[in-house]
Amino acid sequence: MYYGVDIGGTKIELAVFNQQLDKLYSERIATPQNSYQEWLNAISDLVKRADQRFDCQGTIGLGIPGFVNKDTGIAEITNIRIADSKPILKDLSLYLNREVRAENDANCFALSEAWDSENRCYSSVLGLILGTGFGGGLVFDGKVYSGHVGMAGELGHLQLNYHALKLLGWDKAPIYNCGCGNQACLDTYLSGRGFEMLYRDLQGEKLSAKEIIQLFYDDNQAATNFVQIFIQLCAISIGNIITALDPDLIVLGGGLSNFDYLYEALPKALPAHLMRSAKIPMIKKAKYGDSGGTRGAAALWLS
Repeated sequence: MYYGVDIGGTKIELAVFNQQLDKLYSERIATPQNSYQEWLNAISDLVKRADQRFDCQGTIGLGIPGFVNKDTGIAEITNIRIADSKPILKDLSLYLNREVRAENDANCFALSEAWDSENRCYSSVLGLILGTGFGGGLVFDGKVYSGHVGMAGELGHLQLNYHALKLLGWDKAPIYNCGCGNQACLDTYLSGRGFEMLYRDLQGEKLSAKEIIQLFYDDNQAATNFVQIFIQLCAISIGNIITALDPDLIVLGGGLSNFDYLYEALPKALPAHLMRSAKIPMIKKAKYGDSGGTRGAAALWLS
């Protein structure tokens, strides 16, 4: 059996999958907040209950909101303070008497989509999450590419370029601070909250993403103008990523991925920001939604 554990700041979910990545069982608990020891115990207890239920020792993959440094073995998980800067894989492996693997949760999202039966024909899959933040993961031939120290795919911390600033207006472009300590990171523009902040600052009205999208479909002029700017901003930024990675398939996840107009407009807007020989990759909506984290974590053991 393959165990995938999706670890967030407020909840931890373990799901059990078979060789075909069919989900057989899942359990969710609140993320401990008081101590690292309590956090280790909580994950260990989830795994042991799954072992008992299926009468086996399943493989264990973790999806985490950060990464484990390949050189030091130390986790960088800034929004789970009790586990940040800890050797989580070493400690969990000792507790559970087996190897434990981990990847960034966006990488797990991409891996889950890459292992879908319809997508296995694509040798390179780029997963982009347009949710609370903006991030991504890259999968080559069914394996996550995580880079030299493990931070590959942190696409949300690429920064606005010349063309993006020109689009937003040199004298009025809003410059947002990012949680990483830098400014003008894509995380604060291409995310759901970035969508809302840009509308507020460019159109002068504070609305939710759902309200903006509904106004767009109602042919509201302000919302229509804003969406066209946002599509161009996506095309500029994602175009740079395509130029660097040249993926076969892009899968979109997160709340904004449910804005169906993106799949019509983005392929039309991208060519202006790519080299003339570039080929627009297939762009799809994610299939697995909230279960993609556990499914992708379980798939860390597949080959």
